[in-house]
Amino acid sequence: MNIVVCIKQVPGTTKVAINPATNTLIREGVESIVNPFDMYAVEEAVRLKEKFGGKVTAIIMGPPQADQALKTTIALGVDEGVLLSDRAFAGSDTLATSYTLAQGIKKLGGADIILTGKQAMDGDTAQVGPGIANWLDIPFVAWVKKVENVDLTTKKIKVERMMDDGYEVVESSLPVLLSVVKEINEPRIESLRGKMKAKTFKPVVWSAKDIECDPDFIGLHGSPTLVNRVFVPVRSGKKEIIEGATVEEKAEKIANKLREAKLIN
Repeated sequence: MNIVVCIKQVPGTTKVAINPATNTLIREGVESIVNPFDMYAVEEAVRLKEKFGGKVTAIIMGPPQADQALKTTIALGVDEGVLLSDRAFAGSDTLATSYTLAQGIKKLGGADIILTGKQAMDGDTAQVGPGIANWLDIPFVAWVKKVENVDLTTKKIKVERMMDDGYEVVESSLPVLLSVVKEINEPRIESLRGKMKAKTFKPVVWSAKDIECDPDFIGLHGSPTLVNRVFVPVRSGKKEIIEGATVEEKAEKIANKLREAKLIN
C-alpha cells in the first residue's frame, strides 16, 4: 500500500512578530516544528504501514530548511520524504498550496491513502486537505478519529469520523484523502534507529518545473486570497475596583455603571 502524509512546518511558539512592511512573519530566530496536528497523521500513516504493509512518503512545501521537518518524520518511521521548494511557491494561499502538493503527489505516482492533520495551527483554515482531494479528484473524509479497516482487494476503507453529537462510520473507495483529529492515536517517540536514519537523510527536492506546475496556479500569482494587513492584537482598557459594604451594594454599583454605558437597560 502506498501512503502519503502531507505535513507543514510552523513556528514553534505563539510569540511571533510581524514585519509591518511585508505583512509576513519574522521567522529569523524562531524555532520551527512540524505542525502538531500533522504529527497524528504521521503516526497513523506509520501504523497503517505496520498493519497492512507498503511505504509511507512525507511531502512538504517550503524553503530548503523545511527538510528538518521531513527528518522528524523519518525518525518516526516514515520511509521517504519529498520537499517541494521553489521561489515560485512564495506567497501561496491555501488554494495554491493544495495545488502544489497535489502536483507533487501526482509526481510520486499517486497514493492509496493520503493523510493530513485536521488543520495547521498557524492558519487554522482546514482548507488544504480538501483542496488536495479536489485537485486529485478523489474522495475526502474529514475529522477521522479511527481507521476501522482497509480492504486492498476491493479498494475500500472504513473509518469513524467525529461529529458534534458522536461519530459516524464512513466507507470510501481508494484512493482517498483523510484529515485526522488528535483522538485517532498517540504519536510515538523517536527511536534511536530512527534518529540515526534521520541524521543522514536527504530528501528528494522538486521545483515547480519538476512537478509540472501551471504558473497561473502557484505562488502569489495563483492565490486569489490576498492579505491586506497582518497585525498582533493589542488589548487595552481601564480597570476599576468597585467598593461596597455588601455584595448587593457592589452589584448595584456595577449595574449602574453598565446602565450609564448603555450596555444594559
